[in-house]
Amino acid sequence: MTDTLVIGGGVIGLMTAYHLAREGRRIVLVEKSDTGREASWAGGGIVSPLYPWRYSSPVQALARWSAGFYGEFCAQLELETGIDPEHQVTGLYWLDMEDEDQALTWARREGCELQSLLADRVRARIEGLGRQYHHALYMPGVANVRNPRLLQSLRAALQANPLVELREQAEAQELLVRSGRIAGVRVAGEILNCDAVVLAAGAWSAGLMPPLEAGGLPVEPVKGQMILYRCAPDFLPSMILAGRRYAIPRRDGHVLVGSTLEHLGFDKSPSQEALQSLRKTAEELLPALADAPIAGHWAGLRPGSPEGIPFIGEVPGVEGLWLNCGHYRNGLVMAPASCRLLVDLMLGRAPIVDPAPYSPAGRLG
Repeated sequence: MTDTLVIGGGVIGLMTAYHLAREGRRIVLVEKSDTGREASWAGGGIVSPLYPWRYSSPVQALARWSAGFYGEFCAQLELETGIDPEHQVTGLYWLDMEDEDQALTWARREGCELQSLLADRVRARIEGLGRQYHHALYMPGVANVRNPRLLQSLRAALQANPLVELREQAEAQELLVRSGRIAGVRVAGEILNCDAVVLAAGAWSAGLMPPLEAGGLPVEPVKGQMILYRCAPDFLPSMILAGRRYAIPRRDGHVLVGSTLEHLGFDKSPSQEALQSLRKTAEELLPALADAPIAGHWAGLRPGSPEGIPFIGEVPGVEGLWLNCGHYRNGLVMAPASCRLLVDLMLGRAPIVDPAPYSPAGRLG
């Protein structure tokens, strides 16, 4: 019998399985399509909340721990698999922020380096920046990862581990609960028995929850669309953000621009309206993108949750059912800390952060 069955093959499910297997647990990971092809693949890969000072302390705690973990972890994954997740520290410029004073106060309190600059100083580094911007905040330590390659590397690491079985194109249909504890999962018509289940299915997690007296899981899909430009490798040396939209450079010159925020259920089809809106944003940020070829346009479904605070912990009344979902816009940002926290709780170890804000107890319904 399997020790733990992980439902969901995004960054949260893959990283949870990775850490549990390193602790000697036998893992089966099931994914309804291909691993790493939903929200984790569709996002931008910034290793920070877009506006960290606007988030609650529970989100900031997970983001801060994860930011300090990513560089070494990505290097380790590359050694294990030969696939480079492309963790790179580029820094991030926020342009013409209305709450600059709040941001600077937050940075002083948290001990973060955050510089206030005139836009002309930004243009000395980013020559193609739009002329309409006047002021900027700059945090030099912010990194990004190339999220599709991070997911490929995690998948390869799991495939190489004899304690892990990956089952793709295998939809989890029902959680089986007997006498108040998890007994298994019905997967593609087959019953898989296990001691524990980790529900890490992103926007689809709520649909798998068993009926509970405490109520349902308030996680819902929120659509986001992105476009990708093909540029020269030195076109954009740093990430930039203005008006809730951002541009992210990759090492090979590709530039990601995103993203939309749409409440349209489970529809993840790209739209022409969003494409035109994103192109307008891109050309305002970096006018030269008007002449750059578009290499891709896609959409993904974020797992929206109250205040963007994920659910991490055991479900009250169902022994052996654990949640690691509801990360909203910061799944990749918070993944290392979220998965480490969950493993700490499952193994009865001292947790890396206070688990109370993420506990499903009192938050379901």
